[in-house]
Amino acid sequence: MSTSPRIAITGSGAVCGAGLNPQTIFDAILEGRSAVGPIHYWDATDWPIQVAAQITGIKDQVLVDDRKLHKSISRTDLFGIYAGDEAIKSSGVPAFRTALPEAEVPGFNDRSGLVVGSGGGSYQVNYDFFPLLSSSKGDMVRFGQELASSVHPMWLLRILPNNVLCHVGIRNHFKGTNACITNQCASGALALAEAAASLKIGEADRIVAVGHDAPIEPEAVLGYHQLGLLSADVLRPFDARRTGTIFGEGAAALALEPLESAQARQATVIGEFLGSGAVSEATGIVQLRADGDGPARAIALALADAGISPDEVGMIVAHGNGTPNSDASEAAAILRMFGDKAPPVTAFKWATGHTLAAAGTLDTVLALEALNREAVPGIPTLHQVDPSFAALPVSREIRPPRSGIALIICRGFGGMNVALLVRGSTGS
Repeated sequence: MSTSPRIAITGSGAVCGAGLNPQTIFDAILEGRSAVGPIHYWDATDWPIQVAAQITGIKDQVLVDDRKLHKSISRTDLFGIYAGDEAIKSSGVPAFRTALPEAEVPGFNDRSGLVVGSGGGSYQVNYDFFPLLSSSKGDMVRFGQELASSVHPMWLLRILPNNVLCHVGIRNHFKGTNACITNQCASGALALAEAAASLKIGEADRIVAVGHDAPIEPEAVLGYHQLGLLSADVLRPFDARRTGTIFGEGAAALALEPLESAQARQATVIGEFLGSGAVSEATGIVQLRADGDGPARAIALALADAGISPDEVGMIVAHGNGTPNSDASEAAAILRMFGDKAPPVTAFKWATGHTLAAAGTLDTVLALEALNREAVPGIPTLHQVDPSFAALPVSREIRPPRSGIALIICRGFGGMNVALLVRGSTGS
């Protein structure tokens, strides 16, 4: 019999093109509103891909109030810091710490940790060099001589993949267990799994897990397009006419702690982390097994970790990125694991875009919203389920979950597959 503690979820934060908090984002999804629109970060008029789910109309200081900090961080860092701060704030940890005797505060901070999943940087970080590379015409001596005066002095600080880890820790005095995971689209989901595992073995008393990314920039769009992975108009998960995914940007975060600790400080518990599984298909960077072996094994591991059966899962938030091969193999995995007893399946990227490293965390935040509102959102861009997996229980309509437990599937390049299981606050 396991003696590891149950892991409560006490706070959440999120930002993406659909909104500035989990509730607003989920409202947009329930109402069928997508954040996908024309790209405005550069003139994409003549580009083969002209759409993305951008965060618009929000000033940087709304996300991070310290304007001096803006000089040494990137756009993705703004999102990650905001989401991390929001999760910590909503968890009630700062107010609880303030009420502690002064002598207990250092120990409290030492036992407060962070695990952050980031995209590991983007092509954008190299753009500062382009003007000088062009003007120097291959003269590397001149390039070296003029480099210091041509490139932003904060260039190095801006590209660090662990900026969110550092600054959320500094701003909130979290000095304990920490890790920065850079594993492409799987980063945020793995951050949650790592945080829960660290809590179960007693490394910390509380850990905030964050996932963040901002992939909407020219070279990334061009590269994904050349790989045949992007849709030029609409992201259609599991639809017979699906043509690819669409980039989104944003971040999400969850605050985790042992349930006993959360109850002792009378925290509001919004959910429970039940288990996780992560595997690689070991096939190649972008290749996927058609039989769904990877996600199926990840699901099996997550169920075993949580100690539950497939019949106990009440809903599935699929990766659902809209690419032909990924959707087909993911559907195969779900049907292999659940057969004709699969619970309602949904996906959120049609509304938020694919936020890459933030995707697994954002999907988990929204899965908790779905469980706690007892509403599995439909997929408005779904018109005809692909006949090759017609038995997959996806729908355009809102449906109730069959229990208070959600399975979240996240996939990434290199054959990475992660499965997470959470219970909502209303679950038994």
